[in-house]
Amino acid sequence: MSMDLNKPLAYRMMPKTLDEYVGQEHILGEDKILYRTIQADRLSSIILWGPPGCGKTSLAKVISNTTKTKFYKINAVTSGVSDIKQIVEETQNLLLNPTGKCILFIDEIHRFNKLQQDALLPFVENGTVILIGATTENPYFEVNKALISRSMVCKLEPLTIDDVFKVLKNALESENGLKSFNVKIEEKTLRKIAETSDGDVRNALNGLEVAVLTTKMDADGFIVITDEIAKQSVQKRKVIFDKNGDSHYDNISAFIKSMRGSDPDAAIFYLARAIAGGEDPVFLARRMVIAAAEDVGMANPNALTVATSAMQAVTMVGMPEARIILAEAAVYLATSKKSNAAYLAIDRALEDVNTKDTGKIPMHIRNAPAKRYERVRIWRGV
Repeated sequence: MSMDLNKPLAYRMMPKTLDEYVGQEHILGEDKILYRTIQADRLSSIILWGPPGCGKTSLAKVISNTTKTKFYKINAVTSGVSDIKQIVEETQNLLLNPTGKCILFIDEIHRFNKLQQDALLPFVENGTVILIGATTENPYFEVNKALISRSMVCKLEPLTIDDVFKVLKNALESENGLKSFNVKIEEKTLRKIAETSDGDVRNALNGLEVAVLTTKMDADGFIVITDEIAKQSVQKRKVIFDKNGDSHYDNISAFIKSMRGSDPDAAIFYLARAIAGGEDPVFLARRMVIAAAEDVGMANPNALTVATSAMQAVTMVGMPEARIILAEAAVYLATSKKSNAAYLAIDRALEDVNTKDTGKIPMHIRNAPAKRYERVRIWRGV
């Protein structure tokens, strides 16, 4: 039966079976454990972790179509403990559910607070609830450790360009997709849409749908999508960067390690990602001051002066011009020779001071006024 074409294309193109699911071969290949457990309907609790548009919700949809177990879906943004209790009560009512267990899909599970996550724990532990949690954040930081220990964590990667391209082609050929619209689009244009999506298939499908729905038919009854129409319809390539999330730490780590590894091109790239993602330029400058002392060190002491001057200049000038100052300092640090001798020396000395008996300060290097006072006392015969 044909699906309601008034619903968004991304919703209509959600896979119904594992055979229709595109991507994530590292966990859903036919020889992989997750594929086999879904096919055999022997699923245990799992946490699906990955960026937006990589297929977490689609995989949950496939599971709901495959399993014979009662399936519930809630969103952590709009649900709470009362919703969990209601689902558990229905599940434990053997008249409503003879199996006494259910699969509960919780989208954005990282949005649940500790109390809400704790409410799930006993039912996951006793098998009443088979949990499928989806999150864009690192679950090892955001999800209750007890839930993590009882679940299999599956890391989903952004879809490849070929994967997104395949989904777009399917959308053009599917009855539930855009087949009835008589769309004409060259493969190179379709591939550009896939490239711009940056691994987010939802974004790619939304862009294609906008292009089709906003373009008039030509004289031959076709909707022709050109490069220019596609460019206007698809959102600007997204920077996978959230200054409050995991990507903030990943990106700044990559930036610092690129400077430490003497790779100016990589340093500029990760600096650009940070700037485009809205990172505080003063924060970036402070990190470079630390890198100048910690990584460049005594191999080029002037690097600390350059980094400190850059931080002061960024503070005074502000964006967008501050990007030039940051770039200059980043290239300088990346191309400088490196020595962490001073960094290692102070850490070892601190370890000695904190853990060993380091004795008293020798008399000949003590404070000079104290020595003069001792001489005066001796001269006066005190």
